Amino acid sequence: MADLFIATLTPTLGTGAAMRTYTLLRALVSLGPVDVLYLRFDAPRPAPEIVAIDGLTLHEVASSRGVRRVATYARALAAGVPRGVARGVSPELADAALRMCGDGSQRGRVIADGPVAAATVAGLARRRPVIYNAHNLESARIPSLGEGRPRRYARWERRLLGTMGESWMVSRADLDGAAELAPGARLRYVPNAVDVESIAPVRPPARSHRGLFVADHTYAPNREALAFLIDQVMPLVWAALPDATLAVTGRGLELPSGTDTRIEALGFVDDLAAVYATAAAAVIPLLRGGGSPLKFIEALAYGVPVVATPTAAAGLDAQDGVHYVEADGAPALAAALTRVLRDGADTIAAAGRELARSDYSVAALARRIAAS
Repeated sequence: MADLFIATLTPTLGTGAAMRTYTLLRALVSLGPVDVLYLRFDAPRPAPEIVAIDGLTLHEVASSRGVRRVATYARALAAGVPRGVARGVSPELADAALRMCGDGSQRGRVIADGPVAAATVAGLARRRPVIYNAHNLESARIPSLGEGRPRRYARWERRLLGTMGESWMVSRADLDGAAELAPGARLRYVPNAVDVESIAPVRPPARSHRGLFVADHTYAPNREALAFLIDQVMPLVWAALPDATLAVTGRGLELPSGTDTRIEALGFVDDLAAVYATAAAAVIPLLRGGGSPLKFIEALAYGVPVVATPTAAAGLDAQDGVHYVEADGAPALAAALTRVLRDGADTIAAAGRELARSDYSVAALARRIAAS
């Protein structure tokens, strides 16, 4: 029986949420066939990498903009669904999900990808078990991003977690928070993953003093992390290691005018392996945010030593001093980054690569989500 995966965006790549969806689909098809039912939104067609996944069948739904959509939005609001979530609820997607489930006899697991998909199939979830693939614990994330009405999110998310047959949480912190928010809800730890087997570990050039920060700079916590790195951390690094450089890559990147020339803005690049191959260390200076950063796992997979703040590392089962180097605050982070750039950290890099392979690969993800 094929699983049914329901998404409210066209499946693409490029964002952290999209990559979580991609690796989850890869893991699911390793266990059996998967139908992907998606709303055509945000991109005209799925990414070729997703279309090419063997065992995956894609089903597109076009959403209306008429009276029915307005009525669905109003009903969702009246049911306590937060405005930003209710805006994306599609009656056409809900109808298609009901049709594809039929009487349930020929359908495996049903998985709703993200909060909008979960809200869309709330009616279905009252008829049969539905798995909610959470990208975040939303009620914990909303206040940290400065968005309003966190209590409304918490009330709705409590009901959502209680309604779903199971919820897949991206980090241990989110798992604990969900258990506190909705006691009795069925929860499973399903972290982010990367295709470790397709990533060959790299070795930086001898005597490289080049750090690397890879991030999606359209995400506010990443922009704040970059400002912290440029304004507070790198000046301390340069005081101890004047020839140190920093490469910054990722979509939405804009450096302030007058930025030190030892910081190189690469923007979005297609070949991250080539960029990682030039770096003696990857630095992840997050000060807020949740989940398990995919770029952290990716850096581990490339075999590059990672220097990170406690916030960046909080979503991973990784040990400071074993799999990565942790430092809190600008002076400590600068000292740690300087030490790794100058002296290297080959043992830590090798252990980090092994952790990515054993715990955060597609194969490891498949083991976690295998039906119990």
